[in-house]
Amino acid sequence: MGFNSGFKGLRDVAVSGDRNVIKKEAEKILKYKDRTTEIQRMWNVKTKVIPVIIGAIGTISKSFRKYVSNIPGHHAVEELQKTAILGTAHIIRKVLT
Repeated sequence: MGFNSGFKGLRDVAVSGDRNVIKKEAEKILKYKDRTTEIQRMWNVKTKVIPVIIGAIGTISKSFRKYVSNIPGHHAVEELQKTAILGTAHIIRKVLT
């Protein structure tokens, strides 16, 4: 499992503060809007922005599952959340030791 399962495209995955998940999702969509248009014109391909934002303690937006379902392959939401939480724990351990 992973985001390399035959999926071609730009990736910018974020783990944000849990209060900012929806805000960060909107930021990513806006950030890549111009690039999407440019890529469509240059390469004559369809493109779309798929924001994959998970809060530091696993919070996801109501739209998260819909977005992830647009990525080829099977991606267990619980595993993605677990990865974010373990990453947060790792950072906290490094800071506290």
